[in-house]
Amino acid sequence: MKKLCYFFLSILMISCSSTSSTLDTSSNQTPEDPRYSYLALGDSYTIGESVVETQRWPVQLAEQLRARGYKMAAPKIIAKTGWTTRDLLDGIERELDVQRDYDLVSILIGVNNQYQGKPLSEYEEELRTVFRKAVNHSRRMEKGVFAVSIPDYGYTPFGARDREKISEEIDRFNAVFRRVAEDFGVEFFNITPISRQGIEEPELIASDDLHPSGLMYSYWVNHFVNQVADKLPQ
Repeated sequence: MKKLCYFFLSILMISCSSTSSTLDTSSNQTPEDPRYSYLALGDSYTIGESVVETQRWPVQLAEQLRARGYKMAAPKIIAKTGWTTRDLLDGIERELDVQRDYDLVSILIGVNNQYQGKPLSEYEEELRTVFRKAVNHSRRMEKGVFAVSIPDYGYTPFGARDREKISEEIDRFNAVFRRVAEDFGVEFFNITPISRQGIEEPELIASDDLHPSGLMYSYWVNHFVNQVADKLPQ
């Protein structure tokens, strides 16, 4: 049992898993190239730990927007399993320059701050820097940025034993997340209630018993795709 728990802990919180940095070519577009670019910032939820690439929610979002007639480039994803806000800031510094490049920018970060017992004050301070950088990399500043709430892993087999404690802490982190988004004028999409369907609907949990499945990610995207589409300039 100890070995099994260690395995799960390493999946979510110890950052040595997959990362993706899809090249963005929007600055060199020709008339035949995709018109809209998208930058997704986050952690294991954004990189899609334990699902295939096509099931990651930023990839599903881009696909749904294409189905609506928007010429979307493949999203550039800066995310890695186990990342805290500090790790994400370091990743942004490594991979992006200072110019405003993207039509859409998403932020989903904080579960590892919660899991590692980081102070809320530290989370808020670093999160504000994440938002400043996200706005800076948005062509339309805050109008092109959106935030996605932290899911509740207490409603997974992995977190079920400590569900009450996890849920209370996730709610506190999300309250900070929402407040910071509001301060920056960034739209905040609350998918946490969807994540809490995981115990009753096992198909919403990935095979690692911890992360969302591709199906749950599709529920997230369905929740906010209309509002995100409205952010794209015509």
